[in-house]
Amino acid sequence: MTQVAFYHLQKWPLETALPKLLEKTLEAGKRAVIMASTPERVEALNALLWTYRQDSWLPHGSAKDGEAEDQPVWLTERDENPNQASFLFLTDGARSEHLGEFERCFELFDGNDEEAKQAARQRWKDYEAAGHDLAYWRQTDVGGWEQGGDEQKANE
Repeated sequence: MTQVAFYHLQKWPLETALPKLLEKTLEAGKRAVIMASTPERVEALNALLWTYRQDSWLPHGSAKDGEAEDQPVWLTERDENPNQASFLFLTDGARSEHLGEFERCFELFDGNDEEAKQAARQRWKDYEAAGHDLAYWRQTDVGGWEQGGDEQKANE
C-alpha cells in the first residue's frame, strides 16, 4: 500500500512548505506529481516554483509547458501521472483515484481552515479503511516538522 503522510500546515502556507518538500523529493532522486484544485491554481504554483527563492530553482512543468516525461515535477489539476512519478502531492483538497500507483502521497492541508481540517480528517479515515500506511506531520516553531503517531494527532 501507499504511504500517505498528512502535512498539517499551521505556521507556513502551502507556498512555503511545498518547495521545501519538493527539494527533498528531488534530493532523494524521486519524481513528483502535484495535484491542485484548478488550472489557475496549477499555474500559480508553477510560477511560484520559478521564484520561491532567488538562489534556488526546481525543475518542473505543467500542461502549459508540455513534455511531461521530461519533467521531474509535474503540476496538474487532473488525476494523472504523465512523468512516471513515485511521489504524489495533493493540495487544495485534491483527491486521486490512483493513489495505489504511487510509493508515497503527501496530503498538504491548511490547519488554519476548519473546512480543510474536516476534509483531511475524512480523507484520513478513507485511507485508513483502504489499508494505506498513514503518518501525520505538523510544523514546529523552528521551521521543521515533527511526526505524530495516530489519528488523534491528525484530528488536532
